[in-house]
Amino acid sequence: MFHPNGPTWLELARQALSSTEDGYDRLAPKFDYTPFRTPDALVEEIARRMGTVRSALDVCCGTGAALRAISATATERVTGIDSSAGMLAVAKNVCPPRVELVRGDALDMPFDAEFDVAVCVGALGHIAEADEPRFLASIHRALVPGGRFMFVTTELPPWTDPVRVVAEIFNGVMRVRNAVWDPPFVMYYLTFLWPNVRGRLAFAGFTDVEVVRGAFPKPYGRALLVIARK
Repeated sequence: MFHPNGPTWLELARQALSSTEDGYDRLAPKFDYTPFRTPDALVEEIARRMGTVRSALDVCCGTGAALRAISATATERVTGIDSSAGMLAVAKNVCPPRVELVRGDALDMPFDAEFDVAVCVGALGHIAEADEPRFLASIHRALVPGGRFMFVTTELPPWTDPVRVVAEIFNGVMRVRNAVWDPPFVMYYLTFLWPNVRGRLAFAGFTDVEVVRGAFPKPYGRALLVIARK
């Protein structure tokens, strides 16, 4: 599917019936051959706007798409954290040797005022809405005073937009799946949307929130880059 080296429909079905962590462990060797990998155009622009920093953290780093980009701008320390051992194993093979990879929970990261910048790209749909306050608090704690949290989101499309229709159908299927099948697989679209997330950022202690429109090239023009400062 997607690519000769990508997963089959059967492999995707097995992933969907697994837990979030186990599902990504299964998919990891073929993940970069799917459309789910964060496009280089997004992570390269984030790295460009990040500029030169001492230390950077990629939250829910997956197979390391963003880590490869931000490692060129962080001079001393580059760290990625993810709960999937399989995804981290792939990241280890493709990231520069100086990149530190940590297996851990994004809701309770083992960092305290250590990073100038934290990024999260392509993974916000794996954070349950009820867990968003813990997620943001964990990122806030990991940043130094004045540190920035940079992430990509969108505004809610109207119902006339096919993207909205497809996303809502997918979310409905996932809600039914998680209601009738254990363990849950947390993956939803239309989450962490702007401007809804502004209040959650403020509650977590982030100030001076900037929204950059038109930051990314086509076909990613609807994507917004949000930069929130601790």
